[in-house]
Amino acid sequence: MSVAVQPSPVPLALSANLASALNHPRGVLRIVAHRDGSIVTVYAGGEVDAANEHSWRQLLREAAAATPAPGPLVIDTDRLDFMGSCAFTALAEEADRCRSRGIMMCLVSRKPIVGRIITAGGLGSLLPVYPNAEIALSAAGVGA
Repeated sequence: MSVAVQPSPVPLALSANLASALNHPRGVLRIVAHRDGSIVTVYAGGEVDAANEHSWRQLLREAAAATPAPGPLVIDTDRLDFMGSCAFTALAEEADRCRSRGIMMCLVSRKPIVGRIITAGGLGSLLPVYPNAEIALSAAGVGA
């Protein structure tokens, strides 16, 4: 009898520059990121605003770079207390780059305001919003 062993999610290796910015004592952006096969998931908490926009963009770039096609790349923003407009712009721009590489970026949030902002900005087809990671993965065809 043969038993397949499912590898556990592996923490995503971040650049030293990004890790330093995220570990800054005054930093308000917290993340946990891991890779499980071709799936990269980022759980974000705290706040994203103009003060840490550079770190947010770098995080999205590094997570996308670590995601092999077809992905998906799941960005879970449920633990974010605040997302400035710069956070949504960065998400949309990275989602566009991901799409050109054949990777689906999925945004996870149960907060109605997030979906309304994505819809109002006309970004729904580029950046779908799901209530949880399991539904996002199912929509991306993972585990189906």
